Amino acid sequence: MRAPRRRACKLDVVVETAPWDEHRALRLLLRRAVDAAAAELSTSGAELAIVLTDDSAIRVLNRKWRGIDAPTNVLSFPADVPAGAPPLLGDIVLAYDTVAREAQRDGKPFAHHVAHLAVHGFLHLCGYDHERDSDAETMEQLERTILRRLDIPDPYRVKRQPTRPHAKPARRKRQTRRRMTEKR
Repeated sequence: MRAPRRRACKLDVVVETAPWDEHRALRLLLRRAVDAAAAELSTSGAELAIVLTDDSAIRVLNRKWRGIDAPTNVLSFPADVPAGAPPLLGDIVLAYDTVAREAQRDGKPFAHHVAHLAVHGFLHLCGYDHERDSDAETMEQLERTILRRLDIPDPYRVKRQPTRPHAKPARRKRQTRRRMTEKR
């Protein structure tokens, strides 16, 4: 008889919004994503929470903590834990509406996109960011490696332009059409 497998991290999943209840299997996938990320980073024994909410709730958080008055797909809140306290990584918050919209737009399975964003959030809790291009490349490569362990395809290789978490929409240059008039 095998000994029970020790979890890399203690995970609490908090469902705040009804649409997430339709995807009950996501709890197991979130657990697997966190375990894979923790194993890749050699992070064990820590605690974190994943909060599953909606666009209106994440918009409030995004406005308060990032100064951006718009919903986003994922936010991470690293814990500020004093020395000697239990290892608490922090909280990851996912917005159902935005995550579902992005998955559909990019032609990705919803569950794969959720796992990607959970891994992305976990990396933020561990101190990774994507402010500079070199940091973004490092973080994206870690995400690919972790997701590969879960048999999830590279989220940055899709038919359409992928959605980078927290990415600002690309500015489109206005194209003006000039009417050509014929002189008689």
